[in-house]
Amino acid sequence: MHDIRVIRTDPAAFDAAMARRGLSPVSSEILALDTQRRAAQTALQEKQARRNALAKEIGQGKRQGADTAALEAEATALRTDMDGLETAVSEFDAAIKRILEALPNVLDASVPDGPDETANVELKRVGEPRAFNFVPKQHFELGEALGMMDFATAAKLAGARFTVLRGKLARMERALAQFMLDFHTQERGYEETIVPSLVNEATAYGTAQLPKFEEDLFKTTDGRYLIPTAEVPLTNMVAGDIVAEKQLPIRVTSLTDCFRSEAGSAGRDTRGMLRQHQFRKVEMVCIAHPEKSWDEHEWMTRSAEMVLERLGLPYRRIVLCSGDTGFASTRTHDIEVWLPGQGTYREISSCSNCKDFQARRMNARFRGGSDGKAVSFVHTLNGSGLAVGRTLIAVMENYQQADGSITVPEALRPYLGGLEAIAAG
Repeated sequence: MHDIRVIRTDPAAFDAAMARRGLSPVSSEILALDTQRRAAQTALQEKQARRNALAKEIGQGKRQGADTAALEAEATALRTDMDGLETAVSEFDAAIKRILEALPNVLDASVPDGPDETANVELKRVGEPRAFNFVPKQHFELGEALGMMDFATAAKLAGARFTVLRGKLARMERALAQFMLDFHTQERGYEETIVPSLVNEATAYGTAQLPKFEEDLFKTTDGRYLIPTAEVPLTNMVAGDIVAEKQLPIRVTSLTDCFRSEAGSAGRDTRGMLRQHQFRKVEMVCIAHPEKSWDEHEWMTRSAEMVLERLGLPYRRIVLCSGDTGFASTRTHDIEVWLPGQGTYREISSCSNCKDFQARRMNARFRGGSDGKAVSFVHTLNGSGLAVGRTLIAVMENYQQADGSITVPEALRPYLGGLEAIAAG
């Protein structure tokens, strides 16, 4: 959510910021409503002051035995006028909110301009893709040949975009999640947290899933939503709170199932398990001091990258351009892992700094300053650390052997009882 005071101060700058997002100027509409709202609020306050004065006059008149009928009639009329003004103020507030809540975050000045993912900028590349002496297969070819990745049964159970994993591949996915959680909690300072997979409307609103992206969510019959990512409940744990400055940064991580309708993705990644309605992800969230949020963004991005480094997987870091940056983010780093079966890099993590955009929606603040009394909005950050299913895909494709077996990365072997390879039979 945006601070309307910023728009009042420099509406041209706000329109320019929205133009970077491909949006038409909107400040004049917002400020016109704001002007009417403030006029109604001023009139309401004036009438309230007159009504308070009348109450004193009426009381004094009655004590003196005077006729107060005219004063009482004026007070009644004022009450009617005030009811109308209160309704008007509420309606103006709602109209302004409807506009503001549909507008994306202001992009950081460092974000490159561009219409879509073709304008994203590579920042670095780590690890050399393996040279194969055979044609590498895609994960679904490997998994089906092993008899451990079953899309037909998943389709029978739930439809398209679901997967059944069996045996050692199922165990490897579990091992990957455990490995990630151990790394983030033991080496990177995140606190492991178990959160609900269902959230209420206010929680989905707080991180900006609602109202704009409701079609991407699965909604239950009682008005709750299945989480698309643990970012939603993790970030909202400070909703409505004022935390002490000394508590910052708050770093939390969680392994959850994630549920996405994948609206608008028809025809994309229909084979395999790259794009699923249900998948597991280890999420990182940080609640940060505004002066430290960029440090936390780098810390979070490196946390995700280090998981890939421990697994020996080649990757690159991308900064998303203006046309590809998510609604709530001011700057996003995507981490893309090399998939030899596809012969390309694919996203495996997205780490975003949202600054105070979500905090304003959630009313999440901290108390600090030189006197220890000033209250300000926190900054919120979120990132995948990593998408577990996509990491499984990357391990399968990068560690595949000519006979269809998969070598287990050294870092995972302690989680798999020392298992060195996954093979059929």
